[in-house]
Amino acid sequence: MKTQKATVFIVDDHPLVREWMTSLIRQQPDMTVCGEADTVEQALQMISNAEPDVAVVDLALKDGFGLELIKDLKQTCPKVAVVVLSMHDEMLYAERTFRAGARGYVMKRESSTRIIEAIRVVLNGRRYMSEQVAVAMADKLADGQQANVSPMSLLSDRELAVFDLLGQGKESRHIAESLHISIKTVQAFCARIKGKLKLETERELLREAVRWLESKHVD
Repeated sequence: MKTQKATVFIVDDHPLVREWMTSLIRQQPDMTVCGEADTVEQALQMISNAEPDVAVVDLALKDGFGLELIKDLKQTCPKVAVVVLSMHDEMLYAERTFRAGARGYVMKRESSTRIIEAIRVVLNGRRYMSEQVAVAMADKLADGQQANVSPMSLLSDRELAVFDLLGQGKESRHIAESLHISIKTVQAFCARIKGKLKLETERELLREAVRWLESKHVD
């Protein structure tokens, strides 16, 4: 009697990454891909219909921020275990994805073996994080929670989402549509971000957002 395969849904805005992940997962005897999406809206609808065991989610999507998707999935599809597959080499993102409801966090530069391991770990009801992130978290606990606090840690999740989308070159209207908020709310978030990061102008805000996003991508 054949054992039923675990179903995996892939959410990434890069076709080549989705193709690579699909090929990788289908090589596993105990897994299969049940669908894929490149936007938050599409992912929410399709995951709700497919009810996969695991959703592998990137943080940067065409129409929004993956952190918002993770929060929505926790509310609408609580049985779906989320593994974040991210280019962001930054503990700040890992911490927030776990708080949002993710079960795993793995870097795109990790080996294929590690990525499959992450999926299997969360399928077994446990959490998984890249070794680099785990070491960084351990160091933070050892040094004390207030040591080496990044200015970015002052931003709320919504402010970070707006900042991330600004770094991607999105305009206020697109950000508002992506996060399902008004343009005035986006402008209010931008004002608060400038205050927290001690920035004076919109140009400085945009430049800092682009610089931040580029610095958090792994080569």
